[in-house]
Amino acid sequence: QVQLVESGGGLVQAGGSLRLSCAASGRIFSILVMRWYRQAPGKQRELVAEIISGGRTHYADDVKGRFTISRDNAKNTMYLQMNSLKPEDTAVYYCNGLNYWGKGTLVTVSS
Repeated sequence: QVQLVESGGGLVQAGGSLRLSCAASGRIFSILVMRWYRQAPGKQRELVAEIISGGRTHYADDVKGRFTISRDNAKNTMYLQMNSLKPEDTAVYYCNGLNYWGKGTLVTVSS
């Protein structure tokens, strides 16, 4: 059983940065692919970035070059470094691995 807890969200001005963390209660090294999703008000949840256990990463087109996903299996933690934030990045951000989901952390970007 794995529990995921996100943290690091908050209010930031456009152009600013935030670093999200996803702490797992269990060992995540056995989970091949870990992902960050987000859901903006009135919109469907969408994939932001994913990282495979070997380190390969994939990003949604609208965050490429601005967001960086990483994982530290020894610390059972995944991260999302978000730079050059835009108001349209405002959403609840969720971490996911297999069928496990966190409860989300709210990111609000003001213009």
